[in-house]
Amino acid sequence: MAVICLWGCSENSTRILPGGTHSGSVVASAGQAVIITKYGKVAGYLDGGLYIFKGIPYARAERFMPPLEPEPWDNIRSSRAYGPSCPQGARTGWASDEMAFAFDWDDGHPGEDCLRLNIWTPGLTDGIKRPVMVWLHGGGYSAGSAQELPSYDGAALAAKGDVVLISLNHRLNVLGFLDLSAFGEKYAQSGNAGMLDIVAALQWIRDNVTAFGGDPGNVTVFGQSGGGGKVSTLLTAPSAAGLFHKAIIQSGSMTSAMDQKYSRRIGVAVVQELGLQPSEINKLQDVPYEDLLAAGEKAVAKVKEAAAREGVEQLIFGWAPTVDGIFLTRQPFTETVSEHARNIPVIIGTTLHEFLASAYLPALKNMTVEQAKTELKKIYRDRTDAFIDALGKAYPDFKPADLFDIDIRFRPEAIRQATLMANQKGASVYMYLFTWESPVMDGLLRSMHCMELPFVFRNIERCRNMTGGGDEARKLAEKMSGAWLHFARTGSPQEPSLPAWEPFNPVSGATMIFDTECKISYHHDKELMNLIK
Repeated sequence: MAVICLWGCSENSTRILPGGTHSGSVVASAGQAVIITKYGKVAGYLDGGLYIFKGIPYARAERFMPPLEPEPWDNIRSSRAYGPSCPQGARTGWASDEMAFAFDWDDGHPGEDCLRLNIWTPGLTDGIKRPVMVWLHGGGYSAGSAQELPSYDGAALAAKGDVVLISLNHRLNVLGFLDLSAFGEKYAQSGNAGMLDIVAALQWIRDNVTAFGGDPGNVTVFGQSGGGGKVSTLLTAPSAAGLFHKAIIQSGSMTSAMDQKYSRRIGVAVVQELGLQPSEINKLQDVPYEDLLAAGEKAVAKVKEAAAREGVEQLIFGWAPTVDGIFLTRQPFTETVSEHARNIPVIIGTTLHEFLASAYLPALKNMTVEQAKTELKKIYRDRTDAFIDALGKAYPDFKPADLFDIDIRFRPEAIRQATLMANQKGASVYMYLFTWESPVMDGLLRSMHCMELPFVFRNIERCRNMTGGGDEARKLAEKMSGAWLHFARTGSPQEPSLPAWEPFNPVSGATMIFDTECKISYHHDKELMNLIK
């Protein structure tokens, strides 16, 4: 059931321009874009013919407790501005003028009542079952929000693809992943509270998205960096089964979770840092957030150091999902993939440079190969020449800086994850590598971590500080966003303007290269990846 008022056809045409800029009137009134959800009425607004709702509560939660359904409300709830972001530590990126310029962050306002979601949709209760795309933000499991980057704005993608685009906030860091299960059954799921929030959001979407023009039977979850890790985790979590039907993992193939042996140690150490006795565990509810986070960071550092002495090395250690026997009953990607993920089509990929070293160490840009070899020997020792040869075979026109810049951390994990899923012989797996390099700041950014986001969301103009804008970037954005939309609709990313995108298998290694000229590559860097492995 819905209460809405539509413009006439001439006024309601979608006018979101290809670069992500808006055109047309904004209308926000009690008589426009009002929808009845399961918990009460929400009022959004019309922007260029697109309906937008922000800050809708999808759940509520006490600290460290599983989320509960929202409290119903009686009046129309204004849902036109982003809700609170989960409290988090200071963003270190602000210390770099170049990175602050490129990313153009919007950190919003913090608040523990942060279980909110945002919706962009071309239509409301019009009988059209649109694909639903649910975005999970990056920042590991410690930071970030649904509004932190201009690329996350969902208008241009929703308008182009006639899809319902949804983003959300959830609990992070010590609020979302502090494992207190050593202190009793009450806290049994505290180590995965942030992931439980995401499942609660998917349940809300299942129950309410029809009123927003979406099809609850065709939901794609997609995310980048930590968001890709969250997608990876959902593919293993039994409680997420049936809540989504396709998945996209961008630079986020995090294939392991915390061992509870260590997550519990962190929980115990936090309580000790705060000077509390086990019998006083419930006092954690009232500890100021800043004190809680400080104790948490100290505890993580101590336990991580001890774990390293025991031979444990993990990309993300501390604030991350944990194998608790309830939400996660096993490590996400070991020798097999969970059965419920077997029939979910997946896109998996990375950028060419990810955390490129030359952006932070400018001296690397002007090194010769011989100078680079001196530094590389500290890492590869007697395998240095083999590393340089393998990289040269993969990228014949490489620059000396590429010896440090080309990603060797994210892509091997992405290949491993894709291989495990392809070997299940279920739904298709597709791989990509984004290699387009930004011209901004004399090419400083190259194809760094997050560079593909404006292209996926079709927000080139909104992200000019990162992309530079321009026809070349816009053309690639039309191809890449088109592939993501086609995948959300059909389970295949075969956008018509792209070359044939074959599913990945370990033998062929088919990978779509996204660049000014898109092409399919077959194990172009296999020797390099094997050497790294």
